[in-house]
Amino acid sequence: MTDGRVERGNQTRRLVLDRTMKIASVEGLEGLSLGKLATELGLSKSGVFALFGSKEDLQLATVRAAVEVFVDRVVRPLREEAPGALRVWRLCELWLEYSDRRVFPGGCFFYSVAAEFDARPGPVHDEIAKARRDWLAAVERQVDLARQAGSLREDTDAGQLAFEIIALMELANAESVLHDDAAVYRRAATGILNRLRAAATAPDELPVRPPSFGAV
Repeated sequence: MTDGRVERGNQTRRLVLDRTMKIASVEGLEGLSLGKLATELGLSKSGVFALFGSKEDLQLATVRAAVEVFVDRVVRPLREEAPGALRVWRLCELWLEYSDRRVFPGGCFFYSVAAEFDARPGPVHDEIAKARRDWLAAVERQVDLARQAGSLREDTDAGQLAFEIIALMELANAESVLHDDAAVYRRAATGILNRLRAAATAPDELPVRPPSFGAV
C-alpha cells in the first residue's frame, strides 16, 4: 500500500511538472500557481501542495525537470560518438532541433526563464544560473576534447568558440519565437558550421551546408 501511494505521488508529480515546464517556457516561472494547476489538471489542491509545498519549491522542481528533458534530448544522444569537430556540430544540431521542434512550446526553456530571473537573486536564480553554466561548460568541454583529439586546431580557444556557438543558437531561438520564423535556425547552423570548419584540421569532414529546419 505504501509503495502504491508513493507511485501515485510520483505520477502526480510528473503530471504537474510536465505541465509547469510548458507553462513556464511561455509565461515564465512566475506564471505558475499550485492552486490553478490543481484545478486545471483535476487534482486535489492538498495533494499538489503536499508534493511541492510552496511556489518556490514548484519553480525549482520545474527547472530541474527541464534540465532532465534537455539532457535527454540534446546531451545523451551523443554519448557513444567519438570526440571531434563532428561531435561538436552534432551537439549544436541537436540543440537547434530541440528549439525548432518546440520540445517546450516557448522555445528554449532556459533562455526564457533566464531572462525572467537574471537580475533577481535567490534560489530560483541560482538554479537557472547553474543550468546555464553547466551547458556552457559542456559545450566548451566538447570543443576542448575535439582540440585534444586533433580534430580542431591546437590554438583553438575552447571558451571563446563555445561562447560564439551558444550566442548563435540563442539568437536563432529568440528570433524564431518572436517572429515565428524557422529560417533563422539555418542561418545559425550556417554560422556554426563556418566557425567549426575554420577551426577544423579536416574541414571536409564537416557538412558543407546545414540541414533544413522547420518546426514539426
